[in-house]
Amino acid sequence: FQTMFVGKNKPQKDPLSSFRWQGFKLEEYLIGQPIGKGCSAAVYEAAIPFCPNPRDHTKSSSLPAVQQDRGSAAQGAEEEPVVEHQPKGAFPLAIKMMWNISAGSSSEAILDAMGRELVPATGIALSGEYGAVSGRRKPVLGRKKLQPHPNIIQVIRAFTSSVPLLPGAFAEYPDVLPLSLNPRGIGHSRTLFLVMKNYPCTLRQYLQENTPDVRLSTVMILQLLEGVDHLVRHGIAHRDLKSDNILVEFDSAGCPWLVITDFGCCLADENIGLRLPFTSSYVDRGGNGCLMAPEVITASPGPGTVINYSKADAWAVGAIAYEILGLANPFYGHGDSTLESRSYQEEQLPSLPDHVPLEVKQVIKMLLQRDPNKRLSARVAANVLHLSLWGDSVVASRTLKPDQMIAWLLCQSAATLLTNRLAEKSQVETKMKMCFLANLEFEDLWAAIFLLLAWRSQSG
Repeated sequence: FQTMFVGKNKPQKDPLSSFRWQGFKLEEYLIGQPIGKGCSAAVYEAAIPFCPNPRDHTKSSSLPAVQQDRGSAAQGAEEEPVVEHQPKGAFPLAIKMMWNISAGSSSEAILDAMGRELVPATGIALSGEYGAVSGRRKPVLGRKKLQPHPNIIQVIRAFTSSVPLLPGAFAEYPDVLPLSLNPRGIGHSRTLFLVMKNYPCTLRQYLQENTPDVRLSTVMILQLLEGVDHLVRHGIAHRDLKSDNILVEFDSAGCPWLVITDFGCCLADENIGLRLPFTSSYVDRGGNGCLMAPEVITASPGPGTVINYSKADAWAVGAIAYEILGLANPFYGHGDSTLESRSYQEEQLPSLPDHVPLEVKQVIKMLLQRDPNKRLSARVAANVLHLSLWGDSVVASRTLKPDQMIAWLLCQSAATLLTNRLAEKSQVETKMKMCFLANLEFEDLWAAIFLLLAWRSQSG
């Protein structure tokens, strides 16, 4: 099964695929509205204007297109005007400008300090500036490279450049600007820029405006588990999963497709994998303390302490699942009802609504087990939800035998391949089935089946 589906289980088309030798310099981009800001970067919508001869284009100006009519930003120290709203789709890209406070201004120093951001970078992303370093696809300074996956962001271009004065800079992040732009700024003159596809919204924004039904919610939780499983398989922990760091786009039927983004806090070390020696309190254990798994937040630094992150991101998905199902995240907020991952007990977790299927409730409960040895892995949890959504006919059998399971998998494979061929655009559920079939492992699949059968027999 895997050989049929692994090759099809890929991210959507790279928006810069037709600009293979472009996009490695900031001045090639038209920069539009600011679309987001975090604790370490600002994100802007962007596009590469059509240019038959990229060499002519790069000669025309040494500034991004948003600045061309203003001259040097340093001269007037005025913010650049926001580009007028263009038709939807006019800005297919997003540029993330990192804030460089302590990395120095050399490309090597910037890359060293911000290399985690490059973990989901494509093979060609660095072939401009860093081609000599990473064109051979060697890890950047001992960091792992992540193979593409449809539920993980792809950084399609990465380069360093001088910090420009972009729309909203003085209002949103004046302190991190360099001295040349703000006499009180503490930023360095050069920084790292990352180019990605521009997504319609974050998961948090989507959930503010929409209330997905329970089946759609289950498919969304499943997508996060597939993304996390892919990270674990590559020995990478995200360590900052939250609804702000998950992007959403939509298939032709309006069904949301989730993509995990922002790898600035990730653990992706070639040497230690998912086991971090926590020798002192200076060792970084990741971001977002509210959604830090119990084994991470309760770890005490010392000579022999090691934090195992193999199920930490799966725990965070369990917490985010509450938000997807329309409830408050139990680890956010104020007052007596807020739980702390450091100290909560499983029986304190809020009950999920009655209309949520038993197996979904149980998966979330087992993802939020304090003890990682009792917690479900992302893979087994994903398999349970796959079987819950699409495997009723096979799981209904009280005396399930391996040949019945194989027959069902063959049937699913044929149906999925046919649906994928017939659909003009790959629908979300078809893509999820392809993820499932691409990641089949006998042991994990039977673990999920036995869990489902046990839960259903207890409830029956």
